[in-house]
Amino acid sequence: MDGMMKTAVMTDIKKVEIQERPIPVPEDNEVLVKVEYVGICGSDLHYFEAGRIGDFIVEPPFVLGHEAGGTVVEVGSNVKNLKLGDRVAMEPGKTCGQCEFCKQGKYNLCKDVIFFATPPVDGVFQEYVAHEAGLCFKLPENVSTMEGALIEPLAVGMHAANQGGAQLGQTAVVTGAGCIGLVSLLSLKAMGVSKVIVVDVMEKRLQKALDLGADAVINGKEEDTAARIMELTGGRGFDLGIETAGSQITASQLIHGANKGATIVFVGYSASGEMTLPIGMALDKELILKTVFRYRNIYPMAIDAVASGKINIKDIVTNYFELDDIQKALDSCVADKANIVKGVIKV
Repeated sequence: MDGMMKTAVMTDIKKVEIQERPIPVPEDNEVLVKVEYVGICGSDLHYFEAGRIGDFIVEPPFVLGHEAGGTVVEVGSNVKNLKLGDRVAMEPGKTCGQCEFCKQGKYNLCKDVIFFATPPVDGVFQEYVAHEAGLCFKLPENVSTMEGALIEPLAVGMHAANQGGAQLGQTAVVTGAGCIGLVSLLSLKAMGVSKVIVVDVMEKRLQKALDLGADAVINGKEEDTAARIMELTGGRGFDLGIETAGSQITASQLIHGANKGATIVFVGYSASGEMTLPIGMALDKELILKTVFRYRNIYPMAIDAVASGKINIKDIVTNYFELDDIQKALDSCVADKANIVKGVIKV
């Protein structure tokens, strides 16, 4: 497909503009996807606002965005799994397939990953993208491309729940009710966890958590979180904690609120990359501490959960923006974190 497409290009810190770029040409093992929806992720906002996350530094011009759904408009000569008109969710990370981690199936740990919107790799706030066909997952009839865009964050929540061994009969606590906290909540409930408590400091986010099926919420600004967890669990503490806020305070609260032998899964990055935690208490309770990096082998399960109605993913979205309004969209998401829980760009 010849011609030009609109691309949202980050030209400087907190500056993004629409530019024309050539429509990419798919290779033999790729498909060309007309992008229809792209989620705005916390990492996109962080790169937009600060220009870096840890060692990943944006060198403008740079394209943000990695949570995408769309329709196949061109198919490479070697592609067997997709045809024109198929609607897909795109898994954003291309891995080498050869290293020890890829061979173990833990491909999210591959050192040579090429991941949308992780510098120096451009993302997909644009009208078309050429992507490896094996990383484009066909959506069933009853799953929209908007829901397809949300499979990416959902995969993180499902991977966190899997890592934590989520199961029926447990009580879980999720700290942070942003997008990843909410998809963790949805994943825990879908996996049969009996009671899920969500902690945040923003009322709108806690309300969203209740709407999505949280059994109880705690406002960490107004309550003693660890004490309230103990109250809500009859003095037992929780079995499974999912830390998505990336704050030392919430991570410590989980160690305090955990039952002995509980598992805590760390998902959120702290601003500095470091935390000081009450590790003595973790030892006394013989806690299992786990971490997650993105996800692996989750997309089919996540799509199935949405298709079967076990996870109502579209309900996490609070705001829609047009691609032409990308500057306003990113500015708003940064400035109004209290109200904009999850924004999506309509391309």
